[in-house]
Amino acid sequence: MSTGNEIERENEQQIFSALLTPHRSLNRTGFLAVMLFLSIVSFATGIVFLMKGAWPVLGFFGLDVLVVWWAFKVNFRTARAREEITVTTSELRVRRISHRGQVAEFTFNPLWVRLDMEVDEDFGIEHLYLISRGHQIQIARFLGPDEKASFYKGLIEALNAAKRGPTYNPIT
Repeated sequence: MSTGNEIERENEQQIFSALLTPHRSLNRTGFLAVMLFLSIVSFATGIVFLMKGAWPVLGFFGLDVLVVWWAFKVNFRTARAREEITVTTSELRVRRISHRGQVAEFTFNPLWVRLDMEVDEDFGIEHLYLISRGHQIQIARFLGPDEKASFYKGLIEALNAAKRGPTYNPIT
């Protein structure tokens, strides 16, 4: 039910939109290839030890393969996390989705938000923060230093565009 006091934000044009996800250098096909190679090498080495009479070693090689498989599964599960950042003329929205599916949303007024960073001389940008009215949240945790610098520039430009406000264009 509408009271007529709501602001229409669905039709508002996005100035900036980013979907940030953790980087994973190994895809599913690569995972299968690594696990197949590791299994074959472990099995062959285990058979050699079995033939020499050291039969318990075969079980330990199998356990190693199982531990590596489990570590990759945990790694792939945490890769489901993501962070969505959108900027319009009236709001900056940060939506975090954890690898377990838990959602946290933060909404700021782009006129009152400030972007801050921690910089290390050797490493580069370590952390990016959105600060508004005493609240501070860290963003872009998945990105490396160079990617954070690029993201910082893009977000600053979007916040400046939001602060200028909507532009009237009678042609479109």
